[in-house]
Amino acid sequence: MTQLQSGDMDLMQELGEFPDDDLEVELVERECRTVQPSVPEEGVELEPHVRDCVQSYTQPWLIVGRRLQKDGWIVQSERTSLHNLLQKQTFEMDEQPDKPEQPIKSPSLAALCDDSSQTALSSSDFDLRGLQPDPRVDSLLRFSNHEDLDRFNQEARQSSRHPELFALYPPVDEEDCVEIRPKPDCPREHFGTRILIRCQAIKFEIDIEPIFATMALYDLKERKKISENFHFDLHTEMHKGFLRAHTGRVDTSSLARAGIFSITNPSPDIYLVIKLEKVLQQGEISECVEPYMSMKESDTAKNRDKLEKLRGQADGFCQRLGRYRMPFAWATINIMSVTSMTATLDRDTVDSDSSSGKGNVEKRGQLPRRNSERFSTVEDPCSLSGFKPASVVISQFFKQEGDRLGDEDMFKVLADLKRSSTLQRRMRTISGTIKLDLTLAPEHCLPCLSPELIPTKPLSEKTVRPVKEVLEFPSEVYIPHNIYRNLLYVYPQRLNFSNRLTSARNITIKVQFMSGEDPSFVLPVIFGKSTGPEFVEEVYTPITYHNKSPDFYEEVKIKLPARLTERHHLLFTFYHISCQQKQSLTGNVETLIGYSWLPIVHNDRLQTGQYCLPIALERLPVNYSLHSPERVPPQVPPVKWMESHKGVFNLELQAVSSVHIQDNHLERFFILCHALEGKVSFPIRVREEKIPENKLEHELKLSIISLSSSRLEPLVMFLHQVLDKLFRLIVQPILIAGQTANLAQIAFESVVSIVNSLHNSQELEKDLQGRNALLAKYLYYVFRLPDSQRDIGNTSVLQLHPETTRYSTLGRSSATAMGNMLLQSRVRSSSNPDIPTPPTQEDNEVTHIFSGKGSNHPGARMSTYMDGNNQQQNLPSGTRISNKKQFHEELALQMVVSTGVCRENAYKYAWFFFELLVKSMAQHVSQMEKAIPRRSRFSDRFKDDITTIVNVITAEIGTILIKQQKELDQAEKVNISLAFFLYDLMSLMDRGFVFQLIKNYCNQMSAKSVSMVTLISMRLDFLRVLCSHEHYLNLSLFFSSPSLGSAPASPSPSISSQNSSSCSFQDQKISCMFDLTPEFKQQHYMTGLLLTELSAALDMESEGGKVQRKAINATYCLLSAHDLDPCCVQPEVRAKIAALYLPLVGIIIDSINYLVFTVSEPRGGKGKANNPEEDIDSVNPINQSVAMAIAGNPFNTLTRNALASMTSMAVKGSSTLSAETSRNLLVCFLWIMKNADQGLIQKWTLDMPFSQLNRLLELLTICVSCFEYRGKQSSDKLSTQALQKSQQAKARLEEALLGGMGARGEMMKRVGGTDRTIGQRENLRWRKDLTQWRQTNDRQDKSKTELDQEALISGNLATEANLIVLDLLEIIVQAVPLNECKDSVVGGVLRVLLHSLTCNQSTTFLSHCFSTLRSLIVKFGDLLFEEEAEQCSDLCKKVLQLCSSCVDNNRSQACATLYLIMRYSYSTASNFSRVKMQVTLSLSSLVGKSSDVHEEYLRRSFRTILAYAEEDTDMQGTQLPSQVDELLRNLNNILLDTVKMREFQKDPEMLMDLMYRIAKGYQTSPDLRLTWLQNMAEKHNGRKCYAESAMCLVHSAALVAEYLSMLEDHKYLPVGSVTFQNISSNVLEESAVSDDILSPDEDGVFSGRYFTENGLVGLLEQAAELLSNGGLYEAVNEVHKIIIPILEARRDFRRLASTHDKLKKAFENILQKGQKRMFGTYFRVGFYGSKFGDLDEREFIYKEPGITHLPEISHRLESFYSECFGDGILEMIKDSAPVDKNKLDTNKAYIQITFVEPYFDDYELKDRLTIFEKNFNLRRFMYTTPFTKSGKPRGELQEQYKRKTILTTMHSFPYVKTRINVIQKEEFDLTPIEVAIEDMQKKTRELALATHREQPDAKMLQMVLQGSVGATVNQGPLEVAQVFLNEIPTDPKLFRHHNKLRLCFKEFILRCGEAVEKNKSLITSDQKEYQQELKRNYNKLKENLRPMLERKIPELYKPIIKPRFENRDSIKRLSFRRTQDDSS
Repeated sequence: MTQLQSGDMDLMQELGEFPDDDLEVELVERECRTVQPSVPEEGVELEPHVRDCVQSYTQPWLIVGRRLQKDGWIVQSERTSLHNLLQKQTFEMDEQPDKPEQPIKSPSLAALCDDSSQTALSSSDFDLRGLQPDPRVDSLLRFSNHEDLDRFNQEARQSSRHPELFALYPPVDEEDCVEIRPKPDCPREHFGTRILIRCQAIKFEIDIEPIFATMALYDLKERKKISENFHFDLHTEMHKGFLRAHTGRVDTSSLARAGIFSITNPSPDIYLVIKLEKVLQQGEISECVEPYMSMKESDTAKNRDKLEKLRGQADGFCQRLGRYRMPFAWATINIMSVTSMTATLDRDTVDSDSSSGKGNVEKRGQLPRRNSERFSTVEDPCSLSGFKPASVVISQFFKQEGDRLGDEDMFKVLADLKRSSTLQRRMRTISGTIKLDLTLAPEHCLPCLSPELIPTKPLSEKTVRPVKEVLEFPSEVYIPHNIYRNLLYVYPQRLNFSNRLTSARNITIKVQFMSGEDPSFVLPVIFGKSTGPEFVEEVYTPITYHNKSPDFYEEVKIKLPARLTERHHLLFTFYHISCQQKQSLTGNVETLIGYSWLPIVHNDRLQTGQYCLPIALERLPVNYSLHSPERVPPQVPPVKWMESHKGVFNLELQAVSSVHIQDNHLERFFILCHALEGKVSFPIRVREEKIPENKLEHELKLSIISLSSSRLEPLVMFLHQVLDKLFRLIVQPILIAGQTANLAQIAFESVVSIVNSLHNSQELEKDLQGRNALLAKYLYYVFRLPDSQRDIGNTSVLQLHPETTRYSTLGRSSATAMGNMLLQSRVRSSSNPDIPTPPTQEDNEVTHIFSGKGSNHPGARMSTYMDGNNQQQNLPSGTRISNKKQFHEELALQMVVSTGVCRENAYKYAWFFFELLVKSMAQHVSQMEKAIPRRSRFSDRFKDDITTIVNVITAEIGTILIKQQKELDQAEKVNISLAFFLYDLMSLMDRGFVFQLIKNYCNQMSAKSVSMVTLISMRLDFLRVLCSHEHYLNLSLFFSSPSLGSAPASPSPSISSQNSSSCSFQDQKISCMFDLTPEFKQQHYMTGLLLTELSAALDMESEGGKVQRKAINATYCLLSAHDLDPCCVQPEVRAKIAALYLPLVGIIIDSINYLVFTVSEPRGGKGKANNPEEDIDSVNPINQSVAMAIAGNPFNTLTRNALASMTSMAVKGSSTLSAETSRNLLVCFLWIMKNADQGLIQKWTLDMPFSQLNRLLELLTICVSCFEYRGKQSSDKLSTQALQKSQQAKARLEEALLGGMGARGEMMKRVGGTDRTIGQRENLRWRKDLTQWRQTNDRQDKSKTELDQEALISGNLATEANLIVLDLLEIIVQAVPLNECKDSVVGGVLRVLLHSLTCNQSTTFLSHCFSTLRSLIVKFGDLLFEEEAEQCSDLCKKVLQLCSSCVDNNRSQACATLYLIMRYSYSTASNFSRVKMQVTLSLSSLVGKSSDVHEEYLRRSFRTILAYAEEDTDMQGTQLPSQVDELLRNLNNILLDTVKMREFQKDPEMLMDLMYRIAKGYQTSPDLRLTWLQNMAEKHNGRKCYAESAMCLVHSAALVAEYLSMLEDHKYLPVGSVTFQNISSNVLEESAVSDDILSPDEDGVFSGRYFTENGLVGLLEQAAELLSNGGLYEAVNEVHKIIIPILEARRDFRRLASTHDKLKKAFENILQKGQKRMFGTYFRVGFYGSKFGDLDEREFIYKEPGITHLPEISHRLESFYSECFGDGILEMIKDSAPVDKNKLDTNKAYIQITFVEPYFDDYELKDRLTIFEKNFNLRRFMYTTPFTKSGKPRGELQEQYKRKTILTTMHSFPYVKTRINVIQKEEFDLTPIEVAIEDMQKKTRELALATHREQPDAKMLQMVLQGSVGATVNQGPLEVAQVFLNEIPTDPKLFRHHNKLRLCFKEFILRCGEAVEKNKSLITSDQKEYQQELKRNYNKLKENLRPMLERKIPELYKPIIKPRFENRDSIKRLSFRRTQDDSS
């Protein structure tokens, strides 16, 4: 074991020791919603079960926690104001200057003549010195000493750094966070969605009497009333006066007019029903309603007398009958219709979809419009989450029908209303309004009363009208009871007096709750109605006038007493009420009819359900309450019964009680359990049976077994009480009648069964780890040790076991044997450390550590540890602290000895028993004395049991994996449960013991024959949980592996002293510290395990890289937790922790081939984010293989795929990681590099082999790309392949997060839809709160502030990551002088730096990066300029690019660097001319490729460089200032070209003309010409003009070949540009420069990488690839003919093989795509008008992509030039006739566009046979123009002429441009008969082609046939024949034409016949008639033509005189002869 040094002691103190008071067992008062808890009335002795329930509902929660415990690693990442702490980073891509849109100038080709040369501009054209230079960098030339420079740079870099890297990094996706064990929600009373409904007004046309209202919710679908009644009224003072005689005390609670209704299961079938009643009066309901229906408010004046009379009558009835009510009217509204209307409202008022008819809803608040975004995303229509405040006005009431008052009748009417509105019209309605306000109820509504009328918190200070919570009656809500509630609802339903011949017709029932038979025993427990007392003694049901068999709808709500006796009963008294006052009866309105009653309890059980009771007449029987009315014993005198003792009164009782059980199994179990308390007399009664004492044990066992048979709903409701009782039985040894009751095992099995059934229920929610939420809540909040409950009373019959009896189920020996049997599969060789050591030999090293610690810290608990040898002797025997039976021991024993299904389920749901064990152990420990050592807290037997359980569970996991692949999910959950168990044990038990358990697990899992991917995944989850322990760092840094204590202490970073600068590492091999060695695994056991799994995972092939992601995320989360842990703030602590993870660096370097990354494109000022049009296709392929081939540059930093080439050393060969996973791994690497000891890293890099160092540099390059800033506008998920969360999933998560469970959550849970989602709730809630920025891809829901904050954080992340890379590069560079491969190292570092400049970087990083670059130039300038010429060129380009930055600081740094390069190359390296050339080339390349170079900033930079040169005192006596001045003037000239190019950005042809002119201007500077040709190639490639791009490269290659031939005379090299003629005849222009103009020996010339054989081959290969992309496969062959000799001469067989492979593919493509290729389309474009300047009257041939239509190019040019000239100036000439300049408007510009086709002479066609040959090297084009002599373009056949125009261009297509000047034009005309001949020949060719196709196309053939033989073809063949062949022409000159046309027709008829026959073989059966029609038409045409075709011209058969063709050229004569030949 490692000895702790003093430094380590301090560090351990810093990291947080294992504290004495780590364990917290606290009682937390449960939250009570009401002012006082709901409890039974005082002074009553409660039954045991009620007592237990009340105690359960009121006792505080018992919560076990640990002081330092975290809820998972990322919990530490809380950064509530992170963005306030960060410094804003400036990125150029976010700081683009707002430049006004420059107007497009009128383009001019003044200087674009093809033969113009470049005119050098003098400095007078633009004076640089007139500009203001930028501020200079002070420290540029300050340091002469390298050490001072390095120190200055380092101090600058370390200032203002953010200490916590992970705070800037987004957290990983939650699915991997297995170490998060969500804290369960606190058990609470169940509520659905709460809606506050307030009645504002009830108004009728007349106001004559008081109206009473009742509201309730009904569910039509379930056909059930789902809420209790809410009573209210809106009485005026007048109405109150009417009722004063009958109104007693008025309690405030009865004045409520608003109720809060709860809806658990929203549905479109939920209706709010409002029933109205009035005081009973004489007459049917219809008569009483009549005045309300007939009288109108508008007629009040007219009806005043009537109204007064009605009011008088009402007053009279109220005085006499004020306590009786009668039904009046009702109304209803569909709740969901209100919610949907409030969600979609788009007018001030909308008709509601209420079934009561004409309701409307008023808008409240801002409701979205119908076309708003909210409307388009309305959620589930049954969700109430979108409920908006609404005012509902119901404008009609339905009259109550006396014969349809029951709930069933109500449901029928509601169903009819829902189905149709016609019923609504049939039903009698009453005009009136009721106005309701509906809103979602606020959390605290003041003042508010619970359903028991207890005020809720907070109390209202004002006395205002309260709001009542209306109790919901939901279906199947699976939530345990949480408060004491004991309510009974009585529903009288109907009375049947129809057979009784009495006058009883106005019948009411008085309902009373009695505690005895005397009238004085009536209890005031009935809830009152509106405007009255809270509780009343009696209630009267409403009366239906003159109805002997009335229905009732009354609901009587009763608060049940806590203790019910057999005397408690409901008494019903039936009365007839006299409505009419009779003279004989003075005042008495009630006439007694009879009585009935119902005992409340029967066999000690509350009575509920349906009953039909008989009615006793005249009097009640004696002692009636002891019997049910049906079973009254005979009495004297006999009792008179109505209807011969038949049941005539139907009623229903419903209980809502949290103490009365409605399930037989549960009730029996509780009764028998309470019998054990000893306060009962035997036999005890359980319902109908009596159980004697000797059967108690048997019955109790049966009841325990049958618990699992009880219904789920009551079982869940009383779950806490059931589990408490079962746990009590497990631990409580019992004697029943002197016999031992063996109940522990059966109770344990019952617990397992209940746990199983709860998990298997679909209705109950589970969390992510599969834990049942109800059980998790019980364990966390409710469970407490059974021992800690009240003492069990002993009686003479029942007594506890003597305390010496320890286990009442199985003996210890049998338990151990059972455990051994279970583990017999684990027998291994004696050398295996897996076999546990005897318990006495605990981990001595652990003891040693803490005994050592104790001596230094007298206050620490560890100081009380005794020596390991005598420790056992000083403790009580068996190390048991208490000799009582311990629950945790009994539970562990039961788990060990369980068998069969019980064992299987106990281990399947092991999480429950593990957490149960842990909580019971924690309570046990909390009751112990503090002095007891940790290792002595638990008995050895208990430890044996724990070892057995862990081993069995591990074996169980392996068994599932091997046998049941489908149950992998189950195995994962059990695995995580086991991990959490050991995680918890680490805080409770001896850690050496726990480490041994971990080791056993790892060994056992390794031995399983399961796929490695699965095993690693399992072990990773396991380790991830363990490593999240709060003491993990202490355990890793200061603990050894168990069973390896004797291993010698090896060098370990964790024991190195902190000042590691010089002496700490001398004696050890530094590189070993970066490898995962066996010594490391011994020293740092847990970390070693995790890193071993990571290393193994990276070697795995797994589907989608899942196991790799899991391993990397585990490591990432662990490091993140360290980084954000407040204990780990000090740099020394961080260095110590980083040293712990050094082997991870080695693993990452070895895994470099797996990483996925994207290297950015070279940028010209702006970043990619601002160029959305540049898609992936436009990424130019130039410079990739070229740059690779040239100068042997394997690390080309300029190309997108460059880094792919860097993986020269394949270390491992697995699949690559995803982008997000790669980032997570790399951020771990950066964190270690940031925090590790810098001296240690320097020594490591110094000792590193060069190949390893190369990989490290490669890794740094990847880091730069990976953490590049993407800008505010880009997608925030920095890795493009990161997992995207869909909007739907997000909505679901938000619902689960923010809404809690709520109604929607409950509803979704019930249908089983949210198992996983709701389980994530707690997990996600803290993740979201604690991570200041959550990077997602759904941007639309973020405010600008949030986006700015995210950009701020991601900018800081990019800066910090790059600075860490820069720090490491500096460390490497500072070690360079000692390195053997100095030049290679410097080159490698420079490549990484250049790559970082390629990416988007902040100003902060750039300033430090440039400092490092300048330091490199000063230290290793000669090396850079001589050996790294290519890198130097790239450096110039990058620096120049930043010289054009719009950010001042970036420019300042770039200028300083560029000047230093010039100064150093002049003074030290003596090759200034080379730097001059490279800078010039770089600028040319930059302005040519980038469309947004800011020339104003570049000029300012040139001025700043000039200022440096002028102010550099050391250089004033040299030529440097003048040379710099000259260079800057040349650069300024190049910028002028840039200005011109910007004018033509939107006209690609003009732009290419300009670039062509610039390239031509550099005819004498081959390097620059080559650069501009490449610029042109890139532009073409960007427009997908591959042929032109290839031609630019072919020209470049020809240029290189010219100069190579000057230098070397090798036969295998091309002889200059002549060799390239076969590719393109245009290439000869590259031979213009001869060797007398330019000498290759001149310094700086031909310095480019392309002027080599490699460069030539690279250019040609690139050209071949582009030609292939353009489909010009034949040209690919020609290009390779030049490449092959060079490769053969170099014996490069690998590339030869590759070349021939490419040729093979090219030839295959010719065969496959031959005729199907689409080449360019050509147009003649003529410009006319002085507005065009030099373009006036010039014609060009434009090459456009294949299948470009005339309107497309016309629209493009018209749009561009209209924008140039303004509206109304440009006109497009629509025809192709010659343009007469004199007829054009001089103030306008004209463009004429004509489609042209390539034109070939007959002799050319002999050579141009293939489609490629007819589309390559084209110079002549033709178009035709129809005309007539009259001037019209079209006319009759005999007057239709045609003009053919042939145009010749200056160069051949394809060329380096897409438009070429027309240099020659020829025209000739065709006569009408010649036009006819041409047309007929064309038709014949079309027919032949369609007929003889390899795969005939019936549709195409029929189309051609229809145009040939169709009867209705205008100017068809027949008409042509009739016009030209009907008569022999009189003019002998036309004889030959006549004859040729006749022969054409003969061939035409022949082809028609073939086509008709061909069509016959192609048609389907339904086209036979069409075929016959074609045949008829063909025969008809043939007959009509026959006479004309048979008529020959006799003169033609005489000797002929050759006619003279006047004004015809040879081309035309040729065409005539050929035509005749063709047609013969």
